[in-house]
Amino acid sequence: MPRLPPISSALSRPPSRAAGRSSPLSLEGLHGSVAVPPRLAGFWRQMAAFFGPAILVSVAYMDPGNWGTDLQGGAQFQYGLLWVVGLASLMAIFLQVIAARVGVATGRDLAQCCYDWYPRWTRGPNWLMAEVAIVACDLAEVLGSAVALNLMFQIPILWAVVITGADVLLLLALQRFGMRTIEAVVLLLIGTIAICYFIEIFVLPQTQPSFPAMGRAMLMPTLASPTMVYVAIGIIGATVMPHVLYLHPALVQSRRFQKDEESIRYAIRYNTIDASVNLSVAFLINAAILVLAAIVFYGKSSVTVAGGHVVRLNASTDWIRAAYLTLAPLLGTGAASTLFAVALLASGQSSTIVGTLAGQVVMEGFMRWRIQPWLRRLITRALAIIPTVIFIAIRGGGNINDLIVLSQVVLALQLPFAMFPLLHFATSRKRMGQWRLGWLLLAAGWGSALLITVFDFYGLPAALSQAWHVIAGG
Repeated sequence: MPRLPPISSALSRPPSRAAGRSSPLSLEGLHGSVAVPPRLAGFWRQMAAFFGPAILVSVAYMDPGNWGTDLQGGAQFQYGLLWVVGLASLMAIFLQVIAARVGVATGRDLAQCCYDWYPRWTRGPNWLMAEVAIVACDLAEVLGSAVALNLMFQIPILWAVVITGADVLLLLALQRFGMRTIEAVVLLLIGTIAICYFIEIFVLPQTQPSFPAMGRAMLMPTLASPTMVYVAIGIIGATVMPHVLYLHPALVQSRRFQKDEESIRYAIRYNTIDASVNLSVAFLINAAILVLAAIVFYGKSSVTVAGGHVVRLNASTDWIRAAYLTLAPLLGTGAASTLFAVALLASGQSSTIVGTLAGQVVMEGFMRWRIQPWLRRLITRALAIIPTVIFIAIRGGGNINDLIVLSQVVLALQLPFAMFPLLHFATSRKRMGQWRLGWLLLAAGWGSALLITVFDFYGLPAALSQAWHVIAGG
């Protein structure tokens, strides 16, 4: 006989906004946990209540995978690819606005929509692909945090990877305090990244960005060489993450609002503002990473660091590690490297929180399996750590960038399987009713999804070649 939940738990559970639906509540422990004041309370109080889900989503757009491509773009082409960062961020805003709209209008997350509205045989394969994408993304987060620990405390990279497994305790502690606490912690980590880059670019005297040159790069886009095209593909491919398209519709349901037409309209409006503002901040941080690389690396083929060691700068450089090693001698202060490592650690830790929540959403949505969040986190992190530890033990710690490339290949392959179902549901009158996409979001959403897919698969042969190089050890 199936075990029933405690009566007190059932009584405290917020009612579903879609009576009679087959889907259970998404992120049940957090569902409807944030009260929304009445509309008479005014715009700012309501906006404050809805503000937050996109904070969690935005960290996927500034994870260690983005850092590598942004640093490479700035180092090799100065500000020439700044417009690509802007375009990728704009497409991300469109897709996340659509994801939030689906969550508000249907009362389902994307995995639940696929479970309820697609043939039964699709559930298992879709779940497995989503899980592989989450593990691949977690791999980049493991590596980012591990590299930061290695650089800051000289912990061997193998042990630093193992230490990152302890952050399972972080999310377990945070979930006990509710959604607002999780959002506040992630906002603090994002603020840490932003402050570190603000100091490096605007406070340290050696870094003086050329705003006219940046403006020209944004307004006059160009792709002057095949290498430039390849890096642009990397920037776009590292931008939209499939797991946050599953997660965002679940996060917006953490707000407790009425299901009448006017309440839904206001919820869609406020979540659109939330996504636009927070992903714009993500754009500024990504742009800052590229600008810093342009200032300190562009035009240099090598940098001499402490001890007389020479760091060569070329297309195959591990840019995350090179940035840490070279910022101090180039800028004349050790604070630059420290700030960089702190920001990288904040990036990895904030991303890992989001990955855990996304894993919970896809497992419960596709398969209706419910397990404790700490166990879910432990499984996901173990699936990322174990192959990483084996790889580093065999090949050494000098191939971190290769592993990140491999994770990005996996994400590129999974992305269409998240984007196109999302757009299919969002444009369906049967599923969305009057809240289906209008012509502007319709064109922007499908255009973004198609362009991202074309870029991803255009660059896929080269990425697969590099991935095989990583796997075969050639």
